[in-house]
Amino acid sequence: MITRLHEKPVNPPRIRSTGTELAIGVILALLLVQSVAAAPVAPLVVAAGDSSPATKARANYTCDGFDDQVEIQAALAALPNDGTVVLSEGTFNCSGNIIAPAAGVTLMGQGPEKTSLEFSRNGILNVSEEYVTLEGFRIAGSGYVNASTNTTLDLGQWLGVLTVYASHAQIHNVTGTADASIQAVFLLLHNPNVYAPTLEDVEFVNCRAVDTGTYGFLHNAWGSENTTIKNIRYENCAAINCGRNGAFNPWVTGFDFAELNNMDGLRVTDCLAEGSLESGFHFEWNPAKRDCVFINCTSRNNGQKPSPDDYLLGDPDFFGAGFHLPGGQVSLVNCRAEENGAFGFFVINPDGMLLYNCTESGTGRDSAIAEPISYCILQSLPVSRNPSIVMDHCRSLDSNGWALFVCGTNNALVREFIMTNPAGIGGIGAILGCPSSKLPVNSTIDAGISNSTIDLIASGDRPQILVYIVNNRNVTYSGKVVSDAARPVAVEWTLAGGANLTGLEVLPASSTA
Repeated sequence: MITRLHEKPVNPPRIRSTGTELAIGVILALLLVQSVAAAPVAPLVVAAGDSSPATKARANYTCDGFDDQVEIQAALAALPNDGTVVLSEGTFNCSGNIIAPAAGVTLMGQGPEKTSLEFSRNGILNVSEEYVTLEGFRIAGSGYVNASTNTTLDLGQWLGVLTVYASHAQIHNVTGTADASIQAVFLLLHNPNVYAPTLEDVEFVNCRAVDTGTYGFLHNAWGSENTTIKNIRYENCAAINCGRNGAFNPWVTGFDFAELNNMDGLRVTDCLAEGSLESGFHFEWNPAKRDCVFINCTSRNNGQKPSPDDYLLGDPDFFGAGFHLPGGQVSLVNCRAEENGAFGFFVINPDGMLLYNCTESGTGRDSAIAEPISYCILQSLPVSRNPSIVMDHCRSLDSNGWALFVCGTNNALVREFIMTNPAGIGGIGAILGCPSSKLPVNSTIDAGISNSTIDLIASGDRPQILVYIVNNRNVTYSGKVVSDAARPVAVEWTLAGGANLTGLEVLPASSTA
C-alpha cells in the first residue's frame, strides 16, 4: 500500500378544494397581525394554475401553468420592503427566467408537499439581495442546457436550482431535487459580480435534497476577494441519494461546505447524509476551515462509487467517506458514520480537530471497496496546534477493514477509543503508525506517530494481529486489549523514545468470560 495525498392562457379543470383556502387564510391573518406601532403590510397571494377556483378568487395574481415565474416576479416587484408573497398549493412551472426576491422579502408556500416550483429552460431561484426568507415549498430543476460556444464556459450550469449570493438569508422547510444537468440543488455562491461583500449569516432549517443527479448542498466562491463564507447554519437538513443515479460529475457529495471557498463559522446540527455517490459530509483539500462544528449528524451508506482498480490511499479522485475532513479546525460531537464505502471518518492534516463521542460501524460494506478504514488519520505536513487532533470516547464497531489507521501524525491525543471486532486488512485490525515506505508522498514527517498519547480498549479475534504498532516515536499507550488473536499486539520499527506500553494491558478473551 502506498499512501499519497493530493490537492485537489388556459383555465384548468376544476379541482376539488383540499382545505388550502383555510391555510392561506390563516397565513394571511398571521401576517397581517403586525406591531401596533406600524401599519400592516398586506401579503400578496399568487395562485397556481392547478389550484382551486376558490384559491384563485382570493389571489392577487393567478398563474396559467406556463412561465409562472412572470406572475411570481410581478408579485415580488409589487411588494414594499419586508413584504411577503404567499404561493398557493399547486405546481408553478417556471421556465427560463430567474425568480429573484428583493431585499427583505419573504416567499412562502404551503409546504413542500403542497407547493412546488418546477424549473426548466435554465430557470433558477436566485437570492441576490439581503434578508430574504424562503419557506415551505419544493423546488425541482431539470434540462439545463449549455448555451455557450466551444470556447466559452457556460456558468449557468455551475449554479444551483436555488442559488444564494447574498447574506442574511433564511431557507426553511424547502425540499429540492435536480437532474445531472446543474451543479447543485442548494448552492451558496460568492460571485463578486452579483454580491461583492462577504457571504455570511445564512441558515437552512428542515431542508432536504432528495434523489438528485447532483450535489445536494454546496458552498463555492468565484474570484479572488472575499472568498471566505462565514457563519452558516444547517439544522435538521438531509441530503439523500445525491448522485446515486446519474451525476453532474464523478465527485458528487451530499454536503460540500468548502469547494473553492474558505469556511469560517459553520454549524451543522441533526443533519443526515445518505446514499451519496461520494462523501456524505465533505470539505475539499485546499480551503481553510475554521470553527466548523457538527453535532448529532449521521452519514450513512455514502461512497456508492466503486474504487478504481489502481486505487491508492489518498487518491484525489476517490473519497468514499462518511465525513471527509482535510485539515483545519473541525469538531464532530456525537456524530455517526454507518456502512460507508471506504471511510467512516477521513482526516488529513488535522490542525486543532476534535472527534468526541463519535461512532463508526460497518465501514466497507462492499468487498469491492479497496482497503476500507473506519477512522483514517493522515498527516504529511507540520501543523501548528498541539494537540493536532483529539479523539475522545469514539468507537469503531464491526469494521470491514482497519478500525483505526494513524499515519504520519504528530501530537495526537486519543482517549478511550473502543474498537470491537474489526475484520482487518492483511491480517491486521488496526495500524498505529506506518513504516517510512508507507508515509504520504512528499511527507515532511519521518515517523508513523510521534509525541502522542493513545488510550484504547480493543477486542476481536478476526485478524491475526489486532493492534499493530509501528514506527512510533515518543508515544504512550494505555488501556486494554482483549483478544485470542495469534498476536493481540505487535510492535515493530520504533524510533527514539519508541512506544511506551507499560499502561496497556493485554488479556486473552477467555479471561473475561
